Amino acid sequence: MAAKVIDGKAFAAKLREQVAGHVARLKADHGIVPGLAVVLVGEDPASQVYVRSKGKQTVEAGMASFEHKLEDSVSEAELLAVVEKLNADPEVHGILVQLPLPGHINSDLVINAIDPAKDVDGFHISNVGLLGTGQKSMVPCTPLGCLMMLREAHGSLSGMNAVVVGRSNIVGKPMAQLLLGDSCTVTIAHSRTKDLAEVCRGADILVAAVGRPQMIPGDWVKPGATVIDVGINRIDAPERGEGKTRLVGDVDYASCAEVAGAITPVPGGVGPMTIACLLSNTLVATCRANGIAEPEGLTA
Repeated sequence: MAAKVIDGKAFAAKLREQVAGHVARLKADHGIVPGLAVVLVGEDPASQVYVRSKGKQTVEAGMASFEHKLEDSVSEAELLAVVEKLNADPEVHGILVQLPLPGHINSDLVINAIDPAKDVDGFHISNVGLLGTGQKSMVPCTPLGCLMMLREAHGSLSGMNAVVVGRSNIVGKPMAQLLLGDSCTVTIAHSRTKDLAEVCRGADILVAAVGRPQMIPGDWVKPGATVIDVGINRIDAPERGEGKTRLVGDVDYASCAEVAGAITPVPGGVGPMTIACLLSNTLVATCRANGIAEPEGLTA
């Protein structure tokens, strides 16, 4: 019995459609256009592709897209000045500084300079604290996308055993907070966890977010469990020709899909949800900034 494939592409398309509908109503009823500003430092090719995709989808959802491209050599003070300007701009409701930043810039300093109400990435220390204490916050996009897909697959997550493999500030930790908020029993596992395989086998929900290609094999998965694969790793694919590569997740898809009840593919699983949630976060930030009731189902 093969696992049900959780189609992140289709889910993200549905979410973007919902967001576009709400944006159209905001314009019609209040004359407000949500604005998302993306700041890109340097020429990192992966970041450039990602930023282009964000800009395109922002405009397709009916929002205003502001892109600020800065040289690799930009000083920390100059970058902070750009953030300050965006904080003060009433047409900008969401600010995202694309990571990673060059080594001479303190990323924490830059992220914590963003107005928490405009921090659509959910990385500001205030938003981290609000999420951790169960208060209204901006929630990081990738974990939020994972939570939405899990709720869609299961309805209630209450009482389920959830194991998050990975303890990053971007995915692992906020994912655990969100699952706790939905009344799961949560374990955060990582490279130092004793008998990681056994810990994973106890999970009704297994979230892999370690950044190591195909690290989790099928025999680590409890039969019928839901597997959410956050990893995006590029590996050599000589079978496709010399110098060719392909994308894989943190789980070994073929073996896990034979055991799991439901699983996200890579690509086409969690990835598309990240940008869709960025748009929904921008919409939520716009509503909050203007004292308008935020749409149901778009936040944690």
